[in-house]
Amino acid sequence: MSNRAIVALKWIVFPACLIPLVRLIYYFQQQNLGADPVNTITHSTGDWTMYFLLLSLAISPVRRLHRSLGWLIRFRRMLGLFAFFYGTLHLSTYVFLYSGFDVVAAWANLRGLHPAGIAAQWQLVWPTILDDLEKRKFIQVGLFAWTILLTLAVTSPVWIMRKMGGKNWQRLHRLVYVAAIAGVIHYWWLVKAGVRRPMLDTEILGVLLLARIVWVLWKRWKQRAKPVPANSAKSIQSLS
Repeated sequence: MSNRAIVALKWIVFPACLIPLVRLIYYFQQQNLGADPVNTITHSTGDWTMYFLLLSLAISPVRRLHRSLGWLIRFRRMLGLFAFFYGTLHLSTYVFLYSGFDVVAAWANLRGLHPAGIAAQWQLVWPTILDDLEKRKFIQVGLFAWTILLTLAVTSPVWIMRKMGGKNWQRLHRLVYVAAIAGVIHYWWLVKAGVRRPMLDTEILGVLLLARIVWVLWKRWKQRAKPVPANSAKSIQSLS
């Protein structure tokens, strides 16, 4: 695929990735988010975080199926950043809606240029957040996953990759698999016993992890099976 076609496709994919957020905003304005709107927003943003994360992880194994699919790698960073974006919305839903933070009062203080009022709001809810973080394991592992995504998002620009060096950058960004595993665990610990909704995400992640392992093993086997060059063989014989 030509570079011009990839750029044009990005102009389609980017707004398409915002559709889940636009739908949430629309249904919120229409008061059509169900009996518990906060719960709906929480689950929706969490689901889309996993969807985009799994899509970004699927890019590498899919493009290896054929050389003509190599252009897909140009979309991996975008999908990963959208996973972080929706993960941040998911976390923000808890911080600003579940914790008791008075968003209306905070917005009024912001418009009135009264930062002390916003700070007072934080002082009220911060003990509750810390208490939840200490008691609830699903919040701990979810925050751990988000912290990894934050690190990967901050280090995603090309200039940072050049600064770090390609190998170090790759080692760091392999933590995306850890973030995905933590995200699935967060999902399982969040839902009630007997609820199987996280199973599909778990199965997809399992397939992607297996594909990664198979690829690494195949590369190692290929390197070991690679014939020794004639010049190297002669050098070895002369040394013996």
